[in-house]
Amino acid sequence: MKIGAALCLLLLLVRMDEAVAGARLPGQADDFRQLSKVDSLPLALDQDFEFRKTKLYALGLPDVRKTAALARGSSNNPAITGESAYRLFGAVTELDKRRRYGHYFDFFWRAKQAVPVTVRLEYRQEKLRALTEAREVNYANAKGSHKTAFAIIGDDYLNDGRVTAWRCLLIVNGRIVAEDRSFLWR
Repeated sequence: MKIGAALCLLLLLVRMDEAVAGARLPGQADDFRQLSKVDSLPLALDQDFEFRKTKLYALGLPDVRKTAALARGSSNNPAITGESAYRLFGAVTELDKRRRYGHYFDFFWRAKQAVPVTVRLEYRQEKLRALTEAREVNYANAKGSHKTAFAIIGDDYLNDGRVTAWRCLLIVNGRIVAEDRSFLWR
């Protein structure tokens, strides 16, 4: 009986260790490829591909006035501080927190066909003016619903400033099949 319990405990610990090794930190972005040059692509919108929802969050340097107002009890709603607590989970030192400041983009999208899809985020930042940068995540067989996360954080955010405009593209065979964009994107 004791041997069986010990084996079960050992198996449970091995499974937990495997789960922790492959786990992501909360709010961590997908593995992306930074493009050195952003090429324009032909637009061929397809109803088999669509963006379902977009979640944007900006985690910036703390504002002393807002922090003081929250400390006085002007808001007891945990949802106000929940997202920042989620994004800062595990950041112990001020340097760790500073590395997580920036813009977080979560795109929820769906593909009705089993084809290779590239999700591209094109964005402009405050200090870079009209320079467009892009990041891509590739999916080999993308049928179904997916979530793609991008994060412009750390030095990218602190050196180059806020993201002022963005657009996210679903690309199949070198053509844009779906698009979601900010109001300021041209």
